[in-house]
Amino acid sequence: MLEEYSRERLVPETARPAAVRSVVSKVPEVTALFWIIKVLTTGMGETTSDYLAHTLDPVIAVGIGAACFAAALVLQFAVKRHIPWVYWLAVAMVSVFGTMAADVLHVGLGIPYVASSIFYAAVLAAVFILWQRTEKTLSIHSIHTPRRELFYWAAVLATFALGTAAGDLTAVTLKLGYLGSGVLFAAAIAVPALAYWKFGLKAIPAFWAAYVITRPLGASFADWMGVSHARGGLDWGTGTVSIGWAVAIAALVAVLALRQRKQATPRVSA
Repeated sequence: MLEEYSRERLVPETARPAAVRSVVSKVPEVTALFWIIKVLTTGMGETTSDYLAHTLDPVIAVGIGAACFAAALVLQFAVKRHIPWVYWLAVAMVSVFGTMAADVLHVGLGIPYVASSIFYAAVLAAVFILWQRTEKTLSIHSIHTPRRELFYWAAVLATFALGTAAGDLTAVTLKLGYLGSGVLFAAAIAVPALAYWKFGLKAIPAFWAAYVITRPLGASFADWMGVSHARGGLDWGTGTVSIGWAVAIAALVAVLALRQRKQATPRVSA
């Protein structure tokens, strides 16, 4: 079901002409492995951002995050087709910088999580409205021009910032704690999936609803692993959790790269 989830009911990818497939390959197909890696990047971004902010001067940490974010996106826009490690590096850097962007409003400017959540929800809505009016679709299967790719990454960045603020809202302001928030969002992510599967929710809103929820889902569990016992966590340390989740991401991206290579290798008939 997860592989069907967020896939538009169009001609199957394998049935499309090779020339058509090549122009839609800047964004990966949505499979179960896609969602697993996505959740891992959200958690890794959360704890990496926290580690940098507490290890370095916050201004320097944000500067490093912004530079890595910009470099990863430049690389992603420079390649002509979907390359798994390039794409997921960009997602990981968006996760780190998106976390920092959300934290700046609360920690730096003292804006409550409720207000920052509403603000980033408005930003995301504005991106979607402009994207829809300009391109007439929000489908991730149509990312085959630089402008559509720009809209796509703007939406991704907004989802990370919104998800970060929403996760902190439930964990801190509503006092659910990080584990409680993780369980809450684990249940919440099933809602758009069920609505798509059983109640006719269209693929595009189902995808983006789930995409937003993956952010607080992964971040809540990563925070729970990393923060101290006094804060309701396992006290493994944000640096340790970041490395562990990064290793898991690298391993799964390597699997995707191997699959892509096998699919691209012509089969020799006997």
